[in-house]
Amino acid sequence: FIVLFALEKTDEQKMGEMGRSFNVAFGGGAASLFAFNQGAPQMMPVESPPPPDTHLKNQVMNPGAAAQTAAENQAALRETIQLIQVKEAVDRYIRTQGLGGELEAQLTDDGLRLRIKDSALFHSGEADLLPESRKLAGDIAKLLAGLPQQFIVAGHTDNVPINTYQFPSNWELSGMRAVKFMKFLFSQEPTLQPANFSSVGYGEYRPIGPNTTNEGRAKNRRVEVWILRSIRQSR
Repeated sequence: FIVLFALEKTDEQKMGEMGRSFNVAFGGGAASLFAFNQGAPQMMPVESPPPPDTHLKNQVMNPGAAAQTAAENQAALRETIQLIQVKEAVDRYIRTQGLGGELEAQLTDDGLRLRIKDSALFHSGEADLLPESRKLAGDIAKLLAGLPQQFIVAGHTDNVPINTYQFPSNWELSGMRAVKFMKFLFSQEPTLQPANFSSVGYGEYRPIGPNTTNEGRAKNRRVEVWILRSIRQSR
């Protein structure tokens, strides 16, 4: 306070700088901060520091939970690396077999998706696998063998109506295609566990292209095999 009194006549800017320096010197933890109005020292209350981040506080209070989260994140990272390796294997297979227009693999937040155009598997409006498609299906079955994840085989169509005795709508067509493709996987690789598989038919209701063009409809007619993530990384 003696220093402040001696500097009472200094300009307001210098006094403000000194006040800020005092605050920094005390680490910002003092109960009040010097403020200067027209060169005269006054006292201005300072708000209490914000509470620590809840997530960090929980880590300090519960180190067991923090360790568990770290372990789960490491497991999620290992699974991501595994899925990347599977994708790289599929990409090599696509290149060597010349299947760039019929098969693709994409890594997503949900897992690894294998997408197969229906023309590589079925005749139009049918659900029986083409003889020439069986090698592709067999190779996919071998790829999935030994993986611990859950799998979904999903059938998709375009929006062109179908109304036959066997397939009254695109629901039935897409669902039967998924089931038959999945069952063929089992026939090609006995080590696959049926308990890890499920199938679903989405009909025309999850398009990836416009149903207004032949190209768009061709994209929508597909079978997808999902390798689902078992572990998600904490955020």
